[in-house]
Amino acid sequence: MDFKVIVGIIAVLLTFIGYVPYIRDLIQDKIQPHIYSWFIWGIMTSIVFALQISDQAGPGAFVTLAAAMSVIVVFTLSFFKKGKRDIVLADTVFFILAFVALSLWLVAKQPVLSVILLTTTEVFAFIPTIRKSWRKPYSETLAFYVINTLRFALAVMALERYTVVTSLYPVVWFFGNGLFATMLGMRRKQLTLIKSKELT
Repeated sequence: MDFKVIVGIIAVLLTFIGYVPYIRDLIQDKIQPHIYSWFIWGIMTSIVFALQISDQAGPGAFVTLAAAMSVIVVFTLSFFKKGKRDIVLADTVFFILAFVALSLWLVAKQPVLSVILLTTTEVFAFIPTIRKSWRKPYSETLAFYVINTLRFALAVMALERYTVVTSLYPVVWFFGNGLFATMLGMRRKQLTLIKSKELT
């Protein structure tokens, strides 16, 4: 079997494995995903997958598809489990930009501009989750973002063709998940130190 296919399969498996503890914590009300972030990510990740396929991304694109399916599951569960719903104006702007990006691709035939806009908007859509997690670092599952970092690295390796359209999304989210996981770990340690000082 081709090396990239094997790496792609491993990355897809890691995608689903990574979501297992996250979905478990969500069902048990241990975490509170930001509904609007996950809603926007579901739409955008699906569009990115279509863009990658159109530009012959190969096995690396199926990691994006697996992520899109998992994101939609998290959004649906968050909706019924009453996840965070503090929607601000910026969130609505990001939602609109998702459809602008879709139009850039389908109508204006500008896939590069579309994937740049989609990836940038997804990063900005992450802000509500970052804001929430800075205050409440235990409201997210750390292992999920660690696994995400690894599977995005594998997704890049599994790409058949390296272009802006195929590689921008997984590269950005490799760094994004890595930095977010680092932030969660540091904030948890920080809060633990503060609590220990209060007890002494």
